[in-house]
Amino acid sequence: MDPLLDVLKEAGEAVIRLFALPYIYIAIAMVWWHARQGVILQRRLFHVRLYGSLSLTLSRLGAGVAVGLVLSAASFGVGAKLNSDTILCIWLAMFVLAVFRLRYICLAYAAGAIGVAQAIARKTLPDGYDGLFARSFEALGGVDIASLLFLAGLLHIAEGLLVRFQSSKMAIPLFMEGKRGKPVGAYALSGVWPIPLLWLIPSASSAEGFTLPWAPLLGDGAASWALLAFPVLIGFSDRTETFWPEQKARASGNALILYGALVAALAAGAQWWTPLGVIAAVAAFLLHEGLVLWSRWREKGRNPIFAQDGSGVKVLAVLPGTPAAEMGLVAGETIKKLNGSIVRTKEQLHAALQLQSAFCKMEVVNRDGHVKFVQRARYAGEHYQLGLVLAPDEDVDFVAAPRSASIWQGLRNAGARPRNGASWQAAQAELAAARELDAAKEAEREAAEAAAAALAEPEVDPGLPPRKERKNS
Repeated sequence: MDPLLDVLKEAGEAVIRLFALPYIYIAIAMVWWHARQGVILQRRLFHVRLYGSLSLTLSRLGAGVAVGLVLSAASFGVGAKLNSDTILCIWLAMFVLAVFRLRYICLAYAAGAIGVAQAIARKTLPDGYDGLFARSFEALGGVDIASLLFLAGLLHIAEGLLVRFQSSKMAIPLFMEGKRGKPVGAYALSGVWPIPLLWLIPSASSAEGFTLPWAPLLGDGAASWALLAFPVLIGFSDRTETFWPEQKARASGNALILYGALVAALAAGAQWWTPLGVIAAVAAFLLHEGLVLWSRWREKGRNPIFAQDGSGVKVLAVLPGTPAAEMGLVAGETIKKLNGSIVRTKEQLHAALQLQSAFCKMEVVNRDGHVKFVQRARYAGEHYQLGLVLAPDEDVDFVAAPRSASIWQGLRNAGARPRNGASWQAAQAELAAARELDAAKEAEREAAEAAAAALAEPEVDPGLPPRKERKNS
């Protein structure tokens, strides 16, 4: 049979096996959950959302499938000694690590943890166990760390590209509590992408699979090959108060690409020198943490760029498809005048908008400090604030939870917390009490209006009594 037909047949069967795995549906559900949490957080902070959870999910699914196709094609030059037990170990490790931090949903962390656990188990655990423990140890011991880390390196190169080209366009604006308690604006660059892979692995039998006219890098001299279908989940999460979102995405993406190349190089070296595998596993974990610390270090010593300073109204974000977006306003610009009135607060902005209901003209200072003028007609049904999300002032009720918050806090309140530091339950009780008070005031107002209307009604002349009563009298 034609070798190309053999490969296509194996690929088709692998795709069918992929959709039979529960991991692919778990991955899609986690992508949707992450997007949904972002939408809830935006609504809680500023009552609107930039992107819907469905559009975010579909865009990330599409990007993940595209990356999966490229990496699956690259696997024909790489190969790897992977199996179903390895995939199970990866997913178990990611779920355990995600309990501590959502950003630990990452193959590098999982591969590093598996590599360290494998080395410790081989040195400390005695022989002679049977049953489930023996089966678990066998699965852990059968993981090829070099292949797993090489795959992690390639995935981080892909993650760096996704962060550069997709996260900056879908960054989520946040309200944060500044160093001195003053609320400031920020951006969250985060994403979770499912990557479906058809990875080249040595065939279990020379009679099965297909042959290749070349020797893959991690092939270990295999005579025939097969395709292992499995999904992986890669995630990225970072925040910035002092850089433009696209600047932060570019720097973070470049760092991830460099990190992925280094991990892949260490993994390739471990193929020929086994002790390097443990070093690569530890390095994968520690270097990834180093990226996080480096990113936070860059934020220190710089002033927030999305803070209201009294010189105008700072724009935090612009809703897509709104009048502000059509006028070319972008995040980080400062509105100085609106309809001829100087604006310094959001209240002054709202008042200036009421001066002219059919037209608006703005004087805006852009990111570079240059003044520009924009104008546009206004129409009924458009966003009351032209689609602007303003940087926070002292009136905000909620801010995003600190990055140290656990995943459980995100499950409870979508990563937001009351600005005054009170508990979530207390804030909800206070909000309910305020609503009850508003309802009582509204009822009193309606009763007062009804009483006033009754007093204002003129007395009606009763007129003559009925004819029957007049006859009787």
